[in-house]
Amino acid sequence: MGNDLKKILLVDDSEIHLVIAENILKREYDVTSVKSGAEALGLLSKGLVPNLILLDILMPDMDGWETYNKIKGISLLQNVPIAFLTSLDGIREKLYASRIGAADLITKPYEGEDLLNRIKGLLEKPEVAA
Repeated sequence: MGNDLKKILLVDDSEIHLVIAENILKREYDVTSVKSGAEALGLLSKGLVPNLILLDILMPDMDGWETYNKIKGISLLQNVPIAFLTSLDGIREKLYASRIGAADLITKPYEGEDLLNRIKGLLEKPEVAA
């Protein structure tokens, strides 16, 4: 297997959701899980550069929107796609996610295959030349 697996950073304050997503994703990816935006920022500021970040929106202390903005403020990570993985599925959230440039908004609960397909799609998108 080695280090050729793409890295995904999973951020969710719910242990159950972390375990479910981790079990689906670790079949094909190198997954790092953290339970808060602050923890995610800590790892990212220490040099973790994932291929994709999956971010819950409803978290205590620092929600997903705020975490997203802080991550996008780190120049090394500006091209890393960030998708929201959330139980919020209202049109307002979807429009806002799209407006701020999120790669996707995936609603919970999701089917494992659907999650893998959507992530595969996000990771295979060619980088848009700046």
